[in-house]
Amino acid sequence: MADDVHRFSDIIEALAERPGSKVTVADVLDAFGDRAFGALLAVFAAPLALPMPPGVSAILGAPLIFIAFQQMIGRPTLWLPKALMKRSMRRAEFLTMTVRLRPHLKRLERHLRPRLQFLYGPIADRFIGAVCVLLAVIVFLPIPFGNMLPSFAIAAFGFGLLERDGLAGLVGGVAAAISVIILILIWNALLAAAIAFVATLVGMF
Repeated sequence: MADDVHRFSDIIEALAERPGSKVTVADVLDAFGDRAFGALLAVFAAPLALPMPPGVSAILGAPLIFIAFQQMIGRPTLWLPKALMKRSMRRAEFLTMTVRLRPHLKRLERHLRPRLQFLYGPIADRFIGAVCVLLAVIVFLPIPFGNMLPSFAIAAFGFGLLERDGLAGLVGGVAAAISVIILILIWNALLAAAIAFVATLVGMF
C-alpha cells in the first residue's frame, strides 16, 4: 500500500487488538475512517475469500451490498443503517480471521501500485460498483463455499479502486465472470434435478 503507516493489514490487526468481547461493523468503519469505498469493499470481502466460520458471510455480506450499491450510484460518502452498524462477531473469531488474512495481505501489499489507471473513472467506477452489487448478492446467498470466489473478486476490485491498480481490477473482472458462470451452472443443475424429481413423482401415479 502507498501508506506504510496505515497499511490495510496494520489497521485490521489493530482492530483485532481493541478491548471488548465483540467487533461490530461500526468498529470496522471507525477503524478505516475516511478511507475510500475500495478499502471498505476489500475489508468486508477479503475475509470471505477464505474458509470462515458459519454465519460470517451473513455478517459481512449485507454491508457489502450497501457499500457496492452506493459505489454504483456514485455516492460521495458511505451510509449504513443502524441495524447493520450493530452487527458483530466475537473478538476471538475476528482474531482468527485476522491471523488467516495476515500473510495474504502482507504479500498483496508488496505488489499493489497505481497502473493501467485508464481503467478507472467516474463511469468505470460505477460499473465496478454494479458488478460488485451482483457479486455481493451471490455472497449473501447460503451456498456452501459459493461465496469464496465472488468475495475474492470484490476484494480485488476493492484493492484496485483503493490503489488505482488496473491489474487488480482485471483480476477482479475475470474472477467475477467465472463466479457468474459457476452460479448459472449450479442453478441449471438444481433446476434439472428438481424437474427430474417432479417427473419421477408424476410417473409413480
